[in-house]
Amino acid sequence: MTLAHHLAQRIAGDGPLSVADFMAEALLHPRYGYYTTRDPLGQAGDFTTAPEISQMFGELLGLCLAVAWQSQGSPAPFVLAELGPGRGTLMADALRATRGVPGFHAAMQLVLVEMSPVLQARQAALLHAYAPRHLRSATDLPQAPLFLLANEFFDALPIRQFQRTGHAWAERLVGLGPDGQLCMGLGAEAAQPALATRLADTRPGDVVELCPAAAPIASEIGQRIAQHGGAALIVDYGDWRSLGDTLQALQGHGPVDVLANPGQADITAHVDFEALAMAAPCAHTRLTPQGTFLQRLGIDHRAKALAENLQDMALASHWAAHRRLTHAEEMGTLFKVLGLYPAQMPPPPGFLP
Repeated sequence: MTLAHHLAQRIAGDGPLSVADFMAEALLHPRYGYYTTRDPLGQAGDFTTAPEISQMFGELLGLCLAVAWQSQGSPAPFVLAELGPGRGTLMADALRATRGVPGFHAAMQLVLVEMSPVLQARQAALLHAYAPRHLRSATDLPQAPLFLLANEFFDALPIRQFQRTGHAWAERLVGLGPDGQLCMGLGAEAAQPALATRLADTRPGDVVELCPAAAPIASEIGQRIAQHGGAALIVDYGDWRSLGDTLQALQGHGPVDVLANPGQADITAHVDFEALAMAAPCAHTRLTPQGTFLQRLGIDHRAKALAENLQDMALASHWAAHRRLTHAEEMGTLFKVLGLYPAQMPPPPGFLP
């Protein structure tokens, strides 16, 4: 039995699946799900994230949160959290960079939100000195000052897709073709209250994506920041408002058909940052390109300092990593950063007021 066979049987018995249900099964099925069965990162995996490209990424984000913590009076205790920490590389770099911040480590309680048992084990091994506490959901985050990182977390949350048909919408669904293989189709036309405002900026045939899980998570984070203080840095690919079909699958560091081999490829979609900002009951920053954000935090200076101790291939690899993180042709503009912070406080470093 493969996940494709399991899904085909489910569809044959219960009817077509929403894209969200398909993604949830493909990524998180307890036996066949992509994230529950493997470590997907690095050269041996299917994709590489910014923390795996260079230590500079995690160092600068960690220091950004530490400065925000200081600007809010250095509250103690506080929660330092990450959503979807992968192997724990980003947090390890952030913690190393903040060792010299007076009182920061002594006051923090490290919390990691992770559903994959494989990745939980990797994180626990790497970060054992900091006694991390694992949670399965953002709703379980403590009610305390919260300083949070979320890098490439929201893009993996299941989405629903709706295609405009006129003055209404038809949901894109995963069904079975005449050959019994998974295929995309459209459901019945219907009004969608959640998309009522999108009739003004779309045309028939346009696709708009909704992520049902994203707004509640942003609300949980924003509630803690608004009531107790803190800051959140959300880094992902996407834009201020969803428009177009952005569903994609990666396997072996290359694109593959989303429906071809569920459970064997990573499936993601672009993040609608407007939905996150509007759901969080605290202040939010301007959406800022990743390259611009890192340069404001001093990545060029840090890169030059690290380069002094490198040579030959190591030096070339270092500058290639800097380019990949910051340049417009690489991750510099595709990835964006949104900050959440208390309304009465200045935004975290790296953002314009």
